[in-house]
Amino acid sequence: MKFRPATLALLMVASGITCLGQDEAALPEILPLDRRIPPLGGVELGAALEAELKERAGKLGERIWEIDFKSHIADAGVLVKAVEFALKHGEFYSEKEIPVATEMLDLAEARVAALDAGEELTWLSERGNIVRGYRSSIDDSYQPYGLFVPENLDLSKPVPLLVWLHGRGDKITDLHFLKRCLTKSQAFGGFVEDQHDAIILYPFGRQCVGWKHAGEIDVFKAIDSVKNDYPIDEDCIALAGFSMGGAGAWHIGAHYRDRFCAVHAGAGFAETKEYQKLQPEDYPPEIEQTLWQVYDTPFYVHNFLNGPVLAYSGGEDKQKQAADLMERELKRVGYDLHHVVGEGIGHKYNQESVDEIWAWLREAWERGRNPRPSRVIWETPTLRYSGYSWLQILGLEQHWDGALVEGRWDKDEKVIELDLEKVTAIAVKGAESESLSGYQLKLGEQTIDVTDPGFAVEGVSLIRKDGTWELGEPVEKRKCPGLQGPIDDAFMSRFVVVPPTRDPSNAKLARWVDFELDHFRDRWSSLLRGELIVRRASSLDSKDVAESNLILWGDPDSNPVIAEMVEGLPVEWGDGEFTFRGKTYAAGEFVPAFIFPNPLNPERYVVINSGLTFREGHDRTNSLQNPKLGDWVVIGLDEDPNDLAPGRIEASGFFDEEWQ
Repeated sequence: MKFRPATLALLMVASGITCLGQDEAALPEILPLDRRIPPLGGVELGAALEAELKERAGKLGERIWEIDFKSHIADAGVLVKAVEFALKHGEFYSEKEIPVATEMLDLAEARVAALDAGEELTWLSERGNIVRGYRSSIDDSYQPYGLFVPENLDLSKPVPLLVWLHGRGDKITDLHFLKRCLTKSQAFGGFVEDQHDAIILYPFGRQCVGWKHAGEIDVFKAIDSVKNDYPIDEDCIALAGFSMGGAGAWHIGAHYRDRFCAVHAGAGFAETKEYQKLQPEDYPPEIEQTLWQVYDTPFYVHNFLNGPVLAYSGGEDKQKQAADLMERELKRVGYDLHHVVGEGIGHKYNQESVDEIWAWLREAWERGRNPRPSRVIWETPTLRYSGYSWLQILGLEQHWDGALVEGRWDKDEKVIELDLEKVTAIAVKGAESESLSGYQLKLGEQTIDVTDPGFAVEGVSLIRKDGTWELGEPVEKRKCPGLQGPIDDAFMSRFVVVPPTRDPSNAKLARWVDFELDHFRDRWSSLLRGELIVRRASSLDSKDVAESNLILWGDPDSNPVIAEMVEGLPVEWGDGEFTFRGKTYAAGEFVPAFIFPNPLNPERYVVINSGLTFREGHDRTNSLQNPKLGDWVVIGLDEDPNDLAPGRIEASGFFDEEWQ
């Protein structure tokens, strides 16, 4: 499939929105980009069948929209969406897949009928393989997940949950994923299909983005959905996956170690440079190398000291490289990795290895997670992943320079010892109804007493001033958890796109915005499996500003929302030019793109002129689906967007900790 600007342009014109400069007709069309994931299917449905499926899906979709206030409506919505997206993006890859569309619509129809009639929702009490869904808080899309509920599992009491992350499947889109979840056991290559120890959850992870970006958030939203309907033991949730799923287990396990009682990574890459066998002459720009730290697990290796982790590799699998690397990295911090190796095995499991791993999981479930450990250690280069349990980092000396904190909590002595490296602010959180009044906080040679103010102190924050720690809140307008960049971070929580409402000031800019905005819309739909929430500037309301990151396109002349906040942005637009970071650029030759705290609501982001920064050329391997641009970039319009960049990168970088 090709991405062309015509589709969005027609939509915008129909809505009274246009960003076509007067001289744009004289400019050549930007060459369309080939879609790599998911590939275009080669199966023709025939006009009659395609029309029938579209009509049926459309009618069901309308009914779902009418009753979308009902609980569990997503369980029907994901089925209809799967068919709609397969038709929209041409995702039929063999003749035998065509009946699957009818099967999903039949199931959706039955579920809608039950919801309409207020009947018992039978799929909530079914055992075996089940398909479910939730509504994403990021883009309001329906996202699917699968479940295996063992026949003999006692659901009258809290039960363990195994979160199983699937491997790469370029063609395993919503339709195919749902069918697979209905028909076979997926965890551990099918070697545990008869287990009765735990419910198994199969998140979708937005299909094929390496469990990164919105795919990472998908894991936790699916867990939350399952917890709403099944008695899941919060302290007995284990994370596991194989291949791309093993890669996801490495990075999600490192980033969110306090959510899981155990982490198992099977045959998945753990970082970028060594996995790609890059030599110095092959390294990408320094900004991109820096951003490897977002997902490369070695930058978070200390976090695995907080709980058990087990790796698996086939002895003949080239992806054994990842577990060997992590074994080396963990040894560096004093941890002996439990590494199961299937001798003589390639990229798969065998029964003997799975038996050993499953026994290890049973032990982890029996032991459970300690939600309030007496010792916590946490390593991170970014406030996106800010801490573990009761110890949270609120400020860094410098992003991407690596921070390390350790806390030891002695409840008998009412003392908390803290070792802090490269941080400027932290929070210590007591349990619910547990007061920290009377505690001593020891930070090296310094001691801080938490005095009794006459009410329970369930948590305290500390800031560092001139080398000394004191009780207090971090200053405003600093990078903080959830507001730290880079650009791609804006797309991991709810965001709203606002296109220009009139011609940008320059035809070249109009041409570029047309293409890049339409490219973002198509890429979000085909790769991230959702639809952009788009608002006209005149339709943006206070709720959007309060709850969403704003993704604004154009300049102050073409976009009223940019004009409204322009005084609070780090760029000055003038007559045919703009000044950014002390340098002036011709507006017809360059365009600024950046992420910044929204001047209209500093607790949310604004992004100017950018969508996802990884592109089609990076989809060849999930290890390259990382952020490619930092907090800001100046793009030269003398080169057209391609599958690696939105144009020529004139300059790019990061704002400092004060967003300067």
